[in-house]
Amino acid sequence: EIEAKYTKKMQVLRDELDLRRKTEIHEVEERKNSQISELMRNHEKAFSDIKNYYNDITLKNLALISLLKEQMEEMKKRENHLEKEKADVLLQNKQLKEPLQQAQEQVSELQKKLAHYDKDKEALTNTKARLKVTQKELKDLQWEHEVLEQRFSKVQAERDELYQKFTKAINEVQQKTGFKNLLLERKLKGLLSVLEKKEVELSEVFAASSLDPGALSLVSHKLEDVLNSKNTTIKDLQLQLARVCKAHNDMLQTFEAKLTAFGIPLDNLGFKPLASPVLGQ
Repeated sequence: EIEAKYTKKMQVLRDELDLRRKTEIHEVEERKNSQISELMRNHEKAFSDIKNYYNDITLKNLALISLLKEQMEEMKKRENHLEKEKADVLLQNKQLKEPLQQAQEQVSELQKKLAHYDKDKEALTNTKARLKVTQKELKDLQWEHEVLEQRFSKVQAERDELYQKFTKAINEVQQKTGFKNLLLERKLKGLLSVLEKKEVELSEVFAASSLDPGALSLVSHKLEDVLNSKNTTIKDLQLQLARVCKAHNDMLQTFEAKLTAFGIPLDNLGFKPLASPVLGQ
């Protein structure tokens, strides 16, 4: 019974597995057929594309061959034409051989001349460069000359102005100094004459009066004080006169130094400035 039971189960399992196998085989065949049909379609499409591609290439090659044939015929024509031109050129070369030799000789002579020309050209370039430098130096010198002329004119004007100022100042100082010296000398002479008169009057007074020695001594002291005061005034006036004379002489020395610095000789003044004598010299 067990054997029969499992035999039956085995038969049922075999039937199920056989059915499953058949189903799977059927599905595999269907997939295989679909893949085969798709592959055939792809192959047909690829074959059609390749066929069209090679047909296009063939057509292009045929067109290129025909074009190359035409070009070849044209090149043959050109070659024939060039052969004719070559023959003509060879003939012309034979005819031009003698002029060519003459031209070569002329070229050699011209090359020699060109070598000399290059040397002359280089010398001319150097001369032009030196000429430019010389012209620049000339312009600079002209400009400096103009500047110096302007400065010379300015210095001449300043010299003339200074000469006029110094001449005027000399005249004014000489006039003032002379006038002041004259006043001081007159004042000094007046004081000296007054002193002499006072001394004479004082001696007459002493001789005529009968003063006692004490009063006479007092009067003498007062008189000495007055005389000392007058002597001090005289010394002050003499010092003032000496200072004025020294200032006048210093100004003359400065004036002569300035004239010498500007190149003006003292003889062109028209007069000779006089130095005032200083007291005690």
